[in-house]
Amino acid sequence: MEQIERLPIFIGLLIVMMLWEVLAPKRTITQSRWQRWSANFSLSILSALLMRFSLAGAALWASAIVTEQHLGLLQLFNMPIWLSIVLALILLDLAIYGQHRLSHYWPLLWRLHKVHHSDQAFDVTTAIRFHPIEITFSMCYKVIVIFIIGANIHSVLLFEVILSSCALFNHSNISIPISIDKYLRLLIVTPDMHRVHHSVINAETNSNYGFSISIWDRLFNSYIPQPEQGHDGVVIGLSQYQQADDISLKRLILMPFTRP
Repeated sequence: MEQIERLPIFIGLLIVMMLWEVLAPKRTITQSRWQRWSANFSLSILSALLMRFSLAGAALWASAIVTEQHLGLLQLFNMPIWLSIVLALILLDLAIYGQHRLSHYWPLLWRLHKVHHSDQAFDVTTAIRFHPIEITFSMCYKVIVIFIIGANIHSVLLFEVILSSCALFNHSNISIPISIDKYLRLLIVTPDMHRVHHSVINAETNSNYGFSISIWDRLFNSYIPQPEQGHDGVVIGLSQYQQADDISLKRLILMPFTRP
């Protein structure tokens, strides 16, 4: 049921962002769109199928148990439902920031996460370029966090929609005026802010970990406002994969287990 409710929103926003990229692109992408898109979409479909037959609905299952058994931190307090949802959304987003940062520093997780960063271009399809094993790990992590926080089912469903929507938005190759971007990024992660995170420069790769709320990077000293080479000059991807011509689905699947 969760997947059915989220899918139309996801597909609709994906189409909107793809059209926006055509009408107002930030950068010119020289890589073959067909090769990149076919690999990225294939990887996403494979991950979706894996989740469908394994952990689909695990997050909602965990939130249902939390609510019924009154488990977790938020369940300890008698508060209005709206406040419980707001606090859960904030804490869940903080947890995802922590997971993302850990994925860059723990070698085992980085092996998986580098599949996402190996993309040599930055557009909306980069948002769906995650290794199936990383997607599985993320769901297990999320379930644990839900039990700890005590997030109810409404919070979890809303958070999943927000997280996927923000990922599509902040990975998009869209042009937003600087005068608007500087205010947007006070609250949410913008494409210009997240593009820094996909820079080939190591210090920039290890920055701007936020997916939805932008405050965590400022709060935990991981914020870099602009790329060193500017948005027109920034090189996207990982240095060890800059010369790689093979960006097939097979290569992406095997990437965590092979050397560049």
